[in-house]
Amino acid sequence: MKKIFFQSQNKKYVEEFARLEIKRNSDLIELHNRPIYLSYLTNKLKNKTYILYFHNDPLTMSGSKNISERIFLLKNCFKIIFNSNWSKRRFLEGMKSDYINSEKLVVINQSAKKNKINLNKKKKIITFVGKLNKSKGYDLFGKAIIKILNKYNNWSSIVIGDEPRDQLFFEHKNLIKLGFKKHKDVLNIYKKTSIAVVCSRWEEPFGRTSLEAASNACAVIISGRGGLPETITNGVILKKLDVKNIYKEIEYLIKNSKKRKNLQKLSLKNFYLTHQFVSKLIDQIRDQKLLLSKKINYYPQKKSLRILHITNFNERHNGRLFFNTGRRINNGFIRLGNSVLEFSDRDIQKHYKNYADITGAKSLNEKLKKTCYNYKPDLVVLGHADLISSEMLGELKDEYPYLKIAQWFLDPLNKNGPDYLKNKNRILNKSEFIDANFITTSPEVLNFLPKNVKNYFIPNPSDLSFETLDNYKYDCSNDVFFALSHGVHRGSLKSRTIDDREVFIKKLIEKSKDVKFDIFGINKVQPIWADQYFKTISNSKMGLNLSRGLPIKYYSSDRITQITGNGLVTLIDEKTCYRDFFNDKEMVFYKNLSDLSEKISKVSQDEKLRKSIGKNGKEKYLKYFNSTLVAEFIINKSFDLNNNNFYLWHNS
Repeated sequence: MKKIFFQSQNKKYVEEFARLEIKRNSDLIELHNRPIYLSYLTNKLKNKTYILYFHNDPLTMSGSKNISERIFLLKNCFKIIFNSNWSKRRFLEGMKSDYINSEKLVVINQSAKKNKINLNKKKKIITFVGKLNKSKGYDLFGKAIIKILNKYNNWSSIVIGDEPRDQLFFEHKNLIKLGFKKHKDVLNIYKKTSIAVVCSRWEEPFGRTSLEAASNACAVIISGRGGLPETITNGVILKKLDVKNIYKEIEYLIKNSKKRKNLQKLSLKNFYLTHQFVSKLIDQIRDQKLLLSKKINYYPQKKSLRILHITNFNERHNGRLFFNTGRRINNGFIRLGNSVLEFSDRDIQKHYKNYADITGAKSLNEKLKKTCYNYKPDLVVLGHADLISSEMLGELKDEYPYLKIAQWFLDPLNKNGPDYLKNKNRILNKSEFIDANFITTSPEVLNFLPKNVKNYFIPNPSDLSFETLDNYKYDCSNDVFFALSHGVHRGSLKSRTIDDREVFIKKLIEKSKDVKFDIFGINKVQPIWADQYFKTISNSKMGLNLSRGLPIKYYSSDRITQITGNGLVTLIDEKTCYRDFFNDKEMVFYKNLSDLSEKISKVSQDEKLRKSIGKNGKEKYLKYFNSTLVAEFIINKSFDLNNNNFYLWHNS
């Protein structure tokens, strides 16, 4: 796709562009901040596809000031892209509700480079960048900063910008006025700035100044005008725009170094509006149109994808975990007719550990790079691949523009559960380069998920090659099976392991005297693995699906697959909300310990009921929660493909 850029504002330019375009016949025409040009172009150039970008307030621009002009733009543009939600709201002012949810209206924020910043090198500097006028709030900043510098003489302030029209003078020995500076010089100053202030009175359509301050790990103070709040993920939004409040917020950050440094850290860590991320969104819109017109060959059109699946395939454990989730998803990809290359990250990392590469991570990432060069994958799927660096994913995205990267994650994400912060960060660490996350917890109950990534729930997948038992057909000598997976990589029970489930199990056993339990992984009873695991569960009527931490919507460990998929009656806490998928004829839902004990007794004494629930649960789980469907779902959502398949766990 060849790109041609024109820069001008006059009618002669538009006429010349139209003349050349008749000969060139482009697939897409993109206009930036010139809605007035569209009426002429649509008249001269028929059956063309237009994308219009707004970088300023639409209501101040020729061609979009009144409602009829904006309706014309909507009718004649494939997409209208705004740099902020504020700009989009301005465009919709006074328009009928029919237009509000139009798919043609898209918000793609502007971008900045995310820099590597050493927070220890930050200086006691407060920076203001912009025109030195009242519109930018320089009069307010100036008065506030003089008071600050008089009180805190170990701090200084840098002011960058000029304004020949408004003459606002503020003088102090620690106030450094640099006038106009080149962009690279501004960014270098931000790198050592601790606090940046953007206190515009004007309704900024977006605000690159605060965006770049955030991308350089400044603690940012902004007014709440226009699109400014959209430029930061962590910072201070002034409740009232006046000298008193600006002074108060600056002083608070000076006096509270812990808060200031935390804001600096979070500004950088959570910054996602990178050039790469924004350009990816724009390219997706372009590709969407080109795909519709079938003018380019895009990878999802292939009958077979090349999928590089990176997870721990446990080669070192001699098949002890042959039925793990990575294998299941892998099987699904293959059954769909794709080429799948397994990349067992932890096995590779262990193999390459040496004195020069203590963790093996450097060698692992280099091997991934070489593998991608040879294999040229269409889709990279990460499963708990923590040692794959975000830098390497960035390199792959740069090298292979059409590459999609998806990530699945199975561990608990409950805020009140085990390893919350660790697991949360494992998802967030690579979010800048991830196209879609697939997690076994409902995304709607998690408020930390990255906004720049599509986040979906997936069930733990069943697989016909693993779930081969039909417990519901046979008489079983044990009532309830439960196994903790402590020591999963050791294969044996860890010493001094504390698990709140052990307390629950002990109370349950005490309360259910007539019930025969088969329990592993607690009370010095070793966990069971591999074929022995399946042999053991084959002799139980019911399986307790009890996961680590407090119940949360849709979360379950993969034991739910092994229990339900093999025809045991699944006992599950109703707070997991699995009633959204299964009914009382397919699973047994309990409210609390007493309720569970009663229902276990009931099922154990009623063989007809037990076999019916076990059969119904298995059939439904294998039909709707199987690995092929889950694999297909991962592919479709990663590539934004639509198909007619029904996914029980996903309503759209």
